[in-house]
Formats: sequence, C-alpha cells, structure tokens
Amino acid sequence: MSSHREAPEISKDPVADNTDTYAFVSPDRPDTVTIISNYIPLEAAAAGPNFYEFGTDVRYFIYVSNDGTGEANLAYEFNFTTHVIDGKTFLYNTGPITSVGDATFNRRQTYSVALLKGKQEIANRTSGSNPKPVPQVIGRNLSCPPCNIGPSSTPNYPALVAQTIHTLSDGITVFAGQRNDGFFADLGAIFDLADLRPFQNLHLNSMVAPAAGIDTLKSGTNVHTIALQIPISQLTRDGSVPTDVTSASATIGVYAAAYRRKMQVRGDGARNGSQSGPWVQVSRLGNPLFNELLVGQDQKDEWNRSDPSDDKNFAAGVVHPELAELLPTLYPGVFPNLAALNASNKPRADIEAIFLTGLPSGVVPGFQNNTGKTLADMLRLNVAVPPSATPSSLGLLGNDAAGFPNGRRVTDDIVTIELRALAGVTYALVDSSFTPDAAASKVTQGVAEPPTGPPGSGAEGAARFLPSFPYLGSPHDGYDTPPAS
Repeated sequence: MSSHREAPEISKDPVADNTDTYAFVSPDRPDTVTIISNYIPLEAAAAGPNFYEFGTDVRYFIYVSNDGTGEANLAYEFNFTTHVIDGKTFLYNTGPITSVGDATFNRRQTYSVALLKGKQEIANRTSGSNPKPVPQVIGRNLSCPPCNIGPSSTPNYPALVAQTIHTLSDGITVFAGQRNDGFFADLGAIFDLADLRPFQNLHLNSMVAPAAGIDTLKSGTNVHTIALQIPISQLTRDGSVPTDVTSASATIGVYAAAYRRKMQVRGDGARNGSQSGPWVQVSRLGNPLFNELLVGQDQKDEWNRSDPSDDKNFAAGVVHPELAELLPTLYPGVFPNLAALNASNKPRADIEAIFLTGLPSGVVPGFQNNTGKTLADMLRLNVAVPPSATPSSLGLLGNDAAGFPNGRRVTDDIVTIELRALAGVTYALVDSSFTPDAAASKVTQGVAEPPTGPPGSGAEGAARFLPSFPYLGSPHDGYDTPPAS
C-alpha cells in the first residue's frame, strides 16, 4: 500500500507512520497549495474506548524544498498535547459532542504549528538542539475534532470539523484530525505477486476469469490527517506566483516526516518512563509507493531514517526496478518488449525522472517539474500548472498535467499510474526507439476512483473526497461501519 506498512520497524509505530503525502494547487483556491500528510494506518472505525490520536511524543514535519538541492528550505512543525477533562471515567466522551469545547469531550487534543525558515534552523530543530531564535510559532492551542464515534456521540461530525479548520497568519489554513483514508487500491491483488484481477487470466498462477479490482480500504478504514493550505508566494524560492511552467522557480519539492527522541526509558509501577536525547527521523514520505516497490528489504528502515538529498543511496532500485523485471515472468508472453528492455540492462531513466529528479522540459510537451540533478524522493509540484477543469485520475498519463507525478491529488490513481510506468509506457518518452507493449497502456488495478461529495457530506464516511479543504471526506463512524468483509 502507499506507505501504510512500508518498512518493518515503522510498521510497529503507527502514530509516527506516514501513510500518504499529497501536494496540489488547490482547486477552490488556486493561489494556494494544499499539502496533506496522513498518519496512523488502517484505523478501525469502532476503536473505543481508546480512540486513535496523534503522538504527543512525536514531532511531525511537512517540508518544502525550492532550490533544487533536495534539502528543505521551509518546514512546518506540528506538536500535539492531550487533555483529559475527567480522569476518573474510562469514557472518551461522557455525552454527545456538539462542539469541540463541550465538557462531554473528555479526551481531546490541541496542537501548535511552527514555521522554520532556512536549512540551518531546520537542522537545529530536527537534531534536538535549541535553536535561537526559537522557531516562529504561527498557531497555538489549535483544536482537533474527536474521532467519529457514531450518531449518539458525534451527531453532526462535519460541524465539528468546521470548528477545527483554523486560519493562521498570512492566509494559511490548517487542519489536524481524523479523516477517511483517501488511498484506493486493491492491496490483496497487488501484493499477491501482482495478480491484478482485470488480467488475472493472464497471470502465471491464475486460471480464473478477469474481474474488477477490490478497493481494500473502502470498507471502513480511517487515518489521522495533517493538512495545510499555503499561499503559493510563501513556497517559491523568490516569493513569486509563477505563471510560466518552464520557470525554474515554478517547481517545489514536498515531503513529510516524523521524529522521535533517540532514547526511551520505560517506567515501572506508576512511572510512565521518559524520552531524551536528540530527535531522530523515524518515518518519511514523498512519492507514493517508493519504499514499498523500489527499496529492498535490507534498506527499508534505513530509507525512513535518511533525508531525500541522500537518495542516491537507493537509486539502484529505481533505475532497475524489481517489479518491472518481474512482470514478464508473472505474465508470460504479455510483455515481450519490456522483457527485452530488462535484458538490455539499460537504466530506467523514466522511473528516475518520475521519482528522483522530476521531468525535464521536452519530455512532455508544455510541462516540466524538474528540480535539478540531485536525486531526491519528493513530490515535485509545478505550481504554474493550474487545477484541471476536467481532472483525470491518471494524471499526466491521462493528459492532465495537474495530477501525479506533478504533485499528487487525493483522487489520483497512483497505483495504476505507477504500474503503467513500470510496465514501460513512460520509457518511450526518454528512448524513442522503444515501443511499449500493447498491454502496458492497459494495465490497471481495476479500482474505480471513489466519488467526491459536496462540502459537509459523508457524515458516516459516505463521501471519500470533498471538493474543498481538507479534501478527504468524513471518517467512517464506529456505530454505522460494519467490520471489513
């Protein structure tokens, strides 16, 4: 899955585990960029009495790199605090919650947002030293909504969310709380040796008829979301709002990360223990599926601890992707041209561009999102590309330059896009002598793009997406959501 269980160690630490990162020019506020970072994978809707929440011992960061080095120039730091109104009750809420200020909302979270500017200030903060001056705090004591418990406890969930969408200084909007998991994928098929249901009759180990894909996360999984909507002028290297797609200042790199203290001492008896030492990165996420599909088992944990600017250490799995080499074996006779490309041992410059450098001018007419020669896994967003009036879930492969790999929207079918790229569709862009197999452009996971509902819809998680901030729909509630079948 996108990054829900992408490495052995972080899969044991869900509150620090990035599941998805998104970055796109906001369709309803095109002078801004929306950045979303999700944590806590595969939240069950009925998770009481101890419902999900952000880690108070975790520092969450959203990073922006705008100078082509793969290093962050801007960082938004989130720190969470838990407040218990009545510690004598076991209940998360002691009655209906109609406002985030209700006394019935017994266990609640607030957070602060700090803005770090410049590489030195970011390095000081993430290394555990005490930077001077103290980072600029742009939001304090900001409220989170409760989890979506059910109609008796959270009778008007969208109203609670509206109370927790905060406007900060300089036109920044922020939200942190539980949402519907927007990632849609047939995980069962993908990780069963890529036995894609629409083509399972062609698979090495299958003799059944083609079938539609199954959206594994549709049945009721939630996540915890950190979302920012930031004016474009605050993100570009020169403070401009570019309109020229070819301009070097038009492309920014985005990724998210989570940090924990280096040392933890577990307490005994009444003691809870303590954390100490510098802060160390335990999770990060830029492009979807990077660690899952392109990094080997012996490097997955190392990748989570590394910075994007060091991703040359993982480039071997990008230029010679294992799944691309497996496809001709898994689907005998279906990908002969891809098999020949694999046998030639030519590096996959197309996959390197998609994930590590961005696409230079000339590869796709009228588009580029290149950030230079530094190999770094980041979402690369050309902010001069306006939101599409007719968006395609296939993004750039669907002739929609506002979608992945130009950033990533919540509705982009990144699984199908990346499968087609690995199957060879995009290699023809960098080597005109290569002809993709006919099947390459038809590869699909077979999962339809979930619908987008009107603002405020989906009180029980019916609308996967919303047309406005925070774009991910209301989380599934515990009372109405049946167990996964």
